[in-house]
Amino acid sequence: MAKIDGGEMLVRTLEQAGVHEIFTLHGGHLDAIYAACAAHGLRVIDTRHEQAAAHMADGWARTTGRPGVAIVTAGPGVTDAVTGVANAFMDSIPMILIGGGSPLADDDKLPLQAVDQMGILRPITKWSRSVTHTERIPEFLAAAFRHAVSGRPGPVFLELPIDVLFARVDEERVQFPKDYPPTEPAGPGKAAITQALNWLREAKRPAILAGGGVWFAQAAAELTRFAELTNTPVMTNAKARGSISEEHPLCFGGFGAIHPAVHAKSAGSADLVILLGTRIGLFTGGRNSLIPDDARVIQVDIEPEEIGRNRNIELGIVSDCGEFLRQAIAGATNEKFDPHAEWLERLSAVRNATRHRFDDALKDRPGPIHPARMVHEIAKTLSPDAIVVADGGETAAWMSNAWTARHPGRFLTHGYLGCLGTGLPFALACKAAHPDKQVFCIVGDGSAGLNFSEFHTAAKNNLPIAVVINNDQQWGMSKHGQELMWGKGRHMATELGMVHYERAAEGLGAQGELVERAADIAPALKRALASGRPACLNIVTDRDVIEPGTLAMYSAGLSGPSKEKPKPDAGGETTLPYYGKRKLD
Repeated sequence: MAKIDGGEMLVRTLEQAGVHEIFTLHGGHLDAIYAACAAHGLRVIDTRHEQAAAHMADGWARTTGRPGVAIVTAGPGVTDAVTGVANAFMDSIPMILIGGGSPLADDDKLPLQAVDQMGILRPITKWSRSVTHTERIPEFLAAAFRHAVSGRPGPVFLELPIDVLFARVDEERVQFPKDYPPTEPAGPGKAAITQALNWLREAKRPAILAGGGVWFAQAAAELTRFAELTNTPVMTNAKARGSISEEHPLCFGGFGAIHPAVHAKSAGSADLVILLGTRIGLFTGGRNSLIPDDARVIQVDIEPEEIGRNRNIELGIVSDCGEFLRQAIAGATNEKFDPHAEWLERLSAVRNATRHRFDDALKDRPGPIHPARMVHEIAKTLSPDAIVVADGGETAAWMSNAWTARHPGRFLTHGYLGCLGTGLPFALACKAAHPDKQVFCIVGDGSAGLNFSEFHTAAKNNLPIAVVINNDQQWGMSKHGQELMWGKGRHMATELGMVHYERAAEGLGAQGELVERAADIAPALKRALASGRPACLNIVTDRDVIEPGTLAMYSAGLSGPSKEKPKPDAGGETTLPYYGKRKLD
């Protein structure tokens, strides 16, 4: 009678779930899994830090819509992965973290790398379990996948003590679950669909705010079709970018695009807001809500507890976003809706003004490279269907403003945790998932200090990504914020100085190049993309330019939530409360 160990069981179950790659960093607790991966041809992408492995599993899910899998060793392997798991938890990203564990037989005997891993991971996962019987590994792993993708997605944790994982049992005793995912998504009630469409027919200024629930429901085509049938403008958050192409006339960018229209009281605000798979928090509402107080709000979410978070909701619908959209499309077909011409015209004016607000910065000028010029050169050089990852405070904001997302899962950046260091791991996961696509990553020089060694992961795993370091020689958002609060020249712990990141990347197996002139950006990026190797472009940019979001954030904090941000006078100087006049580029 054949016997198999826990590693073999785990890998067979991964294959049944459609997983063909794992992200990991070696530890002896995991060798039974690695042996089975080799036997089955599962791709093992090994990182230089467990945090990066967890970020890669997160990034895989963000770009594919399917859970990524990270496997780390016991003790410090698991604790190193905590930040990556927390990042996925805050953003509702489905991923599986599998951790080794000290032997069950040595419980409470102070063995090597024994720590309360379950206690650490439970608060930042949807579901966490420790497996105590070898033959139940497939059962628990199937449950992990089920929990990761059901309802509101999120990370899960499975602990495998080494004596459980390495034990061998009779193969016939092991059951491998299959066909456990639900065949039909949860849908809305007929009355709710009718009410939503009736309100949409009555609305003069409707808006759809689409979030990750649309992307993970794989409902991009349905979102676009519904918007077209009802003449409704769409704004998306970072997770849903590209679910409706940003070249589409009904796409108006991020949620903030509605903000100028909201405050144009004389012309009228949005009178109906449809929230599709997005929570009401920092990027939607909060103290300074983007949603007008007097608007009707329809909230569609797969998770009942999200309905009505942070504000009253006139119509709450618990449903998979894809199923809601399919039923809404069926109800809206052959019906007439207001063209919303004046509303769309006003939003278009805001969108066009936003697209051209940095035109002056794009001109040739003496001195350091303006960051807006840098990202403009990058955006026009990349393929239109490239995958873009943006990491860093002001750096991510500059890139986000410059890029046009045309497909879902192709623009990855920060979320609710505000976690830096995600850039390289996210980009590597994207390249592993889409080997035929250009994958570009831009990282602030502050963020570059986290997970920089993953250039070596890129080189040894043949993952040719192009990376730009936005080198303004400082923690830009932090230093600019300090100087806005304390005065020019007054800052603490935010200086970095000139670092030759391109040389460090070369030492880790990547191609490196220093860029100090704007005219050299496009040629250097073309060389990087054509090299077939991981590449690092170290672009030196102007340290004094403040990204508008930073100015708005700190100005709001200084002037109070009810006041508009300070505006420059005729001489180009801005008066900040308590700190007098300041010239801000």
